[in-house]
Amino acid sequence: HYLCRQIDSKTNKFQDKMSKLIKPTDYRALLDLKQTELAIKKIKDFFLSSLSTELRLRRVTAPLFVLRGLGLNDDLSGIERPVSFPIKDMDEAVAEVVHSLAKWKRITLAEYQVEPGFGIITDMNAIRSDEELDNLHSLYVDQWDWERVMTDAQRNVAYLKKTVEKIYGAILRTEFYICETYPQLKPFLPEEIFFIHSEELRAIYPGLSAKEREDRICKEHGAVFIMGIGNMLGDGEPHDLRAPDYDDWSTPNEEGFTGLNGDLLVWYPVLGRSIELSSMGIRVNQEALQRQLQLQHKEDRSKLYFHKRLLEGSLPLSIGGGIGQSRLCMILLQKAHIGETQSSIWPCAMREECQAAGMHLI
Repeated sequence: HYLCRQIDSKTNKFQDKMSKLIKPTDYRALLDLKQTELAIKKIKDFFLSSLSTELRLRRVTAPLFVLRGLGLNDDLSGIERPVSFPIKDMDEAVAEVVHSLAKWKRITLAEYQVEPGFGIITDMNAIRSDEELDNLHSLYVDQWDWERVMTDAQRNVAYLKKTVEKIYGAILRTEFYICETYPQLKPFLPEEIFFIHSEELRAIYPGLSAKEREDRICKEHGAVFIMGIGNMLGDGEPHDLRAPDYDDWSTPNEEGFTGLNGDLLVWYPVLGRSIELSSMGIRVNQEALQRQLQLQHKEDRSKLYFHKRLLEGSLPLSIGGGIGQSRLCMILLQKAHIGETQSSIWPCAMREECQAAGMHLI
């Protein structure tokens, strides 16, 4: 606390962030710190087993960092800076802490020669130094990153929806298990997930921002999968930004829209807002990769290692995504701040406000 106070005293920026901190009225954690730590382990073990069985995934070991210049690291929305460092024993070659493992997983599928209908899952740990810290966003990111081999005939919306329903089913089973284990927790997630394309959502709420649309539709349905994230909508803006080289967000589908990806969100009554638990989708094939690189004027990436392998046809078709571990634990344990389910660095001012509001950060 002494050290972070010294840091806080040199800048007022942290005070500006306090306006983004949601402090629920009369909030009280339903599990104490010891119960919380045990419950986090129970959730992670149960959900991993449930999802792996549902999607037929085997666990693999994943890297914390990759070499710069191979095209393996993900650019997310394209503006986040990766944490990087030189490697003394490799002539100062630069390594980057991963943002996610979307592209690394496809190469691993090829190396393991995984058959269609089967896949891999791993614990992904990352550092995202550009995150704006609040109830949901931390410098530390932990996800279950999964990837599954598919066939060309499965590259359609029906297969995407079927996969989403399996993932949501695993979330519901985990909620039931943890609420049975800790009766003070009451289930709140709906039995079914609602699907909508981002263009349909824009048409329903044309005067709202993308985040406001998410809140409206999630409050109405409880759990929503918004499809087509990354492509331009009718107003000339994307619902959200996506890199061009992992999710397929530009291929027309049978419903007349474009995009074979999306975000899984739920309405979270503790904070009175929607929360994204997973970003996922059918991955780009050769045609979609070339089209999306062109749309974002990043054709030069086609010369990178990952992109060359995809364009030459040596990587399998796949579907995959990431599911936030700390976020899932946060909502299932009905916590108000992600720092209650993971250990990270927070501004002293935020720690003190959280403490006063009943949010005990780990």
